[in-house]
Amino acid sequence: MREIDLTEIEGFQVGHAQDLEAATGCTVILCREGATAGVDVRGGAPGTRETDLLNPVNLVQKIHAVLLAGGSAFGLDAAGGVMQYLDERGIGFDAQGIKVPLVCAAVLFDLPIGDPKVRPDRAMGYQACLNAGSGGSAEGNVGAGTGATVGKMCGMARAMKSGLGSFALQAGDLKIGAIVAVNALGDVLDPETGERLAGLLTEDLKGLGDTEEALAKAYAEKMDFSGGNTTIGVVATNAALTKAEAAKVASMAQNGFARALRPAHTLFDGDTVFAMATGEVRADATVVGLLAARVVERSIVAAVKRARSICGLKCWADLKGVEG
Repeated sequence: MREIDLTEIEGFQVGHAQDLEAATGCTVILCREGATAGVDVRGGAPGTRETDLLNPVNLVQKIHAVLLAGGSAFGLDAAGGVMQYLDERGIGFDAQGIKVPLVCAAVLFDLPIGDPKVRPDRAMGYQACLNAGSGGSAEGNVGAGTGATVGKMCGMARAMKSGLGSFALQAGDLKIGAIVAVNALGDVLDPETGERLAGLLTEDLKGLGDTEEALAKAYAEKMDFSGGNTTIGVVATNAALTKAEAAKVASMAQNGFARALRPAHTLFDGDTVFAMATGEVRADATVVGLLAARVVERSIVAAVKRARSICGLKCWADLKGVEG
């Protein structure tokens, strides 16, 4: 296997739009020819759009885009801009001669930082589509990762800045990649080394604590972390998958969350993964699924390492003394 850029997977385009001052944004993954898709919603507080149509028993076989956005439920409005962009280009599901673009979406809660009154909207979603191209994948404080943070058990004062990450692999003719906006309640670890990268800061703000240990000690307390979380992502591949297989790939991709986020899938995270497949290469769904978990975990690591400090929040680079 070799590492590639997500944009090297034919048929997909990725675009971002963001407001750095307001600390929010959105990311779109376009597939103009349509992609077989599945979804796995594992967290307890999801914000999603058009996920029911991905059920294998339902009519529609392909979608045309997935939107990842900040802004909590407000950010779902940005999907309208993606629909407008596709509609203007005659892209969509043919319903009695009328083309209806099928756009799925998931949002994360980034309102605690920046300006909570500014959220991804129709105009921002449209702009993300205009920005979609064949260039390399942007990471860090871009798109849906602009306002992403991690380690929020003790509030934003001890949280850290995270962001958007991507990673892709090629094995023979099979290509698979992921793009993930990391906004977890807990901490981020590198599964390959076991190193704790970001999350709950210690009281002196100079090191990293342990969210799982802190939660275990506070087991008897009534906890409410309902504002500020959710990690969302997309796995894109050129594999030929059925809708049921795409759903299974999305499910297996959640293993990447479990490996890199501690804890993952909490009641207060709306962790959601979409899988999109163009159907170009014959591949076993189990192999695609295991690779999906791998590219997701590496995307999560990249999201933390590419993020930079904004709104007074420290990032991985600050703790490591990395410049740039």
